[in-house]
Amino acid sequence: MNILLIQREGIDLHHTLFASETSRLALRFYHPKKVPSGVYITVATLGSALSLVSELRWYIRRYVRETLFEVEKGIFCTQTFAQDVYYERTVILEKTWAFHRLYGFSHGNLVRQIVMSPGSAPQDYSRDLAGTDATIEVWCTEDEVEDIGEPIPLEDAGENPDPGADGNE
Repeated sequence: MNILLIQREGIDLHHTLFASETSRLALRFYHPKKVPSGVYITVATLGSALSLVSELRWYIRRYVRETLFEVEKGIFCTQTFAQDVYYERTVILEKTWAFHRLYGFSHGNLVRQIVMSPGSAPQDYSRDLAGTDATIEVWCTEDEVEDIGEPIPLEDAGENPDPGADGNE
């Protein structure tokens, strides 16, 4: 299990975490690695990953753009998804997941987030990710995925577009 802390733009997260005695003590057994997008931390289990993130909550709120958990080689999940798996037990990890996004990085900065359609593959979005030098797939909960469908016109949704047209006001 790995944690990827994506740093906010203009922040050297590795340096920031090791400049503080509190975060240094929390990380002393984990040996975080500096990566272009932030910090990569290897832990034993999902429970220990969530516990460490909880200990680093103050730093994460201030210096981290997003916290991701690597559930499988090259596939990450959001913190909400990880909490649903571990605490709520409402999600069961499977080979595929219906709700996922692609994150595109350029020079270590997160520059694109693409909501993937169910059943699609990361390769289907190569045109949308042009100009990025690294991508990762991120599983998320249904609530974290934006609605990617076309808006339904009011007439088709059974709504009356003119509230005064039916005589009731």
